[in-house]
Amino acid sequence: MLKIKDLHKNFKIDNGADNHILNGLNLTIENGEFVTVLGNNGAGKSTLFNLISGTILPNEGYIYLDEEDITFMPEHKRSKFIGRVFQSPMKGTAPHLTVAENLALAYGRQNRKNFNWALTRQLKDVFREKLSEAGMGLEDKLDSKIMDLSGGQCQVVALIMCTIKPPELILLDEHTAALDPKTAEDVMAFTERIIEKDQLTALMITHHLEDAIRYGNRLIMMDRGVVAHDFIGAAKNDLTPEKLRTLYHLKES
Repeated sequence: MLKIKDLHKNFKIDNGADNHILNGLNLTIENGEFVTVLGNNGAGKSTLFNLISGTILPNEGYIYLDEEDITFMPEHKRSKFIGRVFQSPMKGTAPHLTVAENLALAYGRQNRKNFNWALTRQLKDVFREKLSEAGMGLEDKLDSKIMDLSGGQCQVVALIMCTIKPPELILLDEHTAALDPKTAEDVMAFTERIIEKDQLTALMITHHLEDAIRYGNRLIMMDRGVVAHDFIGAAKNDLTPEKLRTLYHLKES
């Protein structure tokens, strides 16, 4: 489904030298896999996500999605089939627009030919039903601006925007890191329901070892710009936070 081959990325630093972030990373993700991603700061996690989504381009290597080479495809074209939810609750949404208007923008992006830009009662009913699944009372906040919602509610709206038409791949970029523990748990539960319901292929960066072990069917750890460890099936089920801390010196933020 997703195949990354010999991916390299470096950036120039102040003295003109190259700072190598990714160093020949190889990774294959099968259709329907939910992969959690761990690694210390500087391991290359966010750079990998930026390369997959097209925010930046690699120095070397290839990225294939469903056997199509998307290595140098513009970001706006990838956004039609790759969804991404960011750490900041406001990123990925239009804060000064209402919940309904944000969902309408996402819906319109995926359904340009048939979309009526007027927010009809029928369309609002569709949005209201999707929002109610999160159990956060968002179905009653269609006319509230994103900037007036809580962080957890913002992330739920962002998730629905990304999945209103199920994407081929969804990238969850520490999307619960800015939330309090209880809200993070609720958002993760909603995330898991969406992934299971729509059978999505997902990559999720997290610094929480418990979440990395609990969610998904595969766990990879990045170190110095490569995939250093890959746990799947029974090997993943055998993991504990203590084992990860002891073996890989991870520092949970």
